[in-house]
Amino acid sequence: MAARGRCPECGSAALVEDAHYAQQQLVCAACGCVLAEGLLTTTYSEEEHLREVAYSQSTGQKEQLSRCLQRGIRRVQDLCKVLQLPAAFEETAVSYFQRALQLPAFHLVSLEKKELLGGCCVFVTCRQRNWPLTMGTVCSLLYAKQDLFASVFLSLQKELGLSVPALSLADLVTTHLNSFRLFQPAADVPAPFLEDKEKLLARTLGIVELASETWLVTGRHPVPVVTAAAFLAWQSLRPGPRLSCPLARFCRLAGVDLPPPAHLRLKELLEILLGMASQLSWLRGFTLDKKTVVRHIGDLLQHRVFLLKNAFSQQDGEEQHDTAPGQGSPSSPPVAQDKGCPSAGKRQRGGTLRPLLPPCLIHPRKRLRPAAPSAPDSARTGDEPISDSEIEQYLRSPEEIRAFRKAKAW
Repeated sequence: MAARGRCPECGSAALVEDAHYAQQQLVCAACGCVLAEGLLTTTYSEEEHLREVAYSQSTGQKEQLSRCLQRGIRRVQDLCKVLQLPAAFEETAVSYFQRALQLPAFHLVSLEKKELLGGCCVFVTCRQRNWPLTMGTVCSLLYAKQDLFASVFLSLQKELGLSVPALSLADLVTTHLNSFRLFQPAADVPAPFLEDKEKLLARTLGIVELASETWLVTGRHPVPVVTAAAFLAWQSLRPGPRLSCPLARFCRLAGVDLPPPAHLRLKELLEILLGMASQLSWLRGFTLDKKTVVRHIGDLLQHRVFLLKNAFSQQDGEEQHDTAPGQGSPSSPPVAQDKGCPSAGKRQRGGTLRPLLPPCLIHPRKRLRPAAPSAPDSARTGDEPISDSEIEQYLRSPEEIRAFRKAKAW
């Protein structure tokens, strides 16, 4: 629509009103000079209170946050679709993302952290609804570093005040085994190495529960424990062609990474199994080692409670060492006389098996030294005189105060 007047720059009368960002501005059609600009609101609160500022004075922050919010919402929605999450999960994750972007703590962070913020919202939503999702899965989908993702996750949890429950060990086992490639025929997987998913999951859960009862999980990263337990479960279900397969090849065939501590967790689990096998009467005629004991994991898990009670105790090692062979406790059979089982011979020579204690107590890395008493403390004997002001601190009733004052005056 043409307007009256002339342009002060070129003198043209071709002035029009142009709607820029839904605001009417008076612009010269000949040279483009803006004669009068509309008024914009910077935030929703200012718009509610009818506070307007000129467009030239606007910071444009609302517009930038809007673009960032739109990209973030699309990223959250795409991640939910890849993970095949229900629609309610997606709505909750989007709401968390919108709330987070309104906080000043996430305004000046790097672009990489803003991209990870959407993944953290999805991760929090799944944890709150007991959906088995690990941090490593989200990081692999976002091509992100776990330490950076963890820092954004902790910031989100602190700023929004969210309560995020820890993932149970059983859910972690289920999630970890779902990524295995040993359940469907493949060109690079031999036929004897294929296994039924439900059988492997049930056996792995039993071994992980055994590891939890023997303090092998406490204070440690759970993935190496689950990897070692899955390897033993896979071997025990068909030990013939699988005993010769090492842990590294198993992880390579399953399509999962081999965490470095998995070899140590495997060694500790085998020691536990050997100690339990020494208590089974029908296994005393066999020569068991770390390979042959895998064949009997099914029997060991079936009688797990009884075998743990007899094979591992918290008694003093010297008392068991002084006990003569064949004169053990009434609840445990005289396995020390058996010479066929290496674990039994080891118990006879060493005096005791590994006790049911956390590894940090069995092999402590640092020994706590008692603090040396200070000079004033060591000089105190308890016979020092008590001052009057200190005595008044111990007096409670008015009768005691009056009696003390009367005795002091006398």
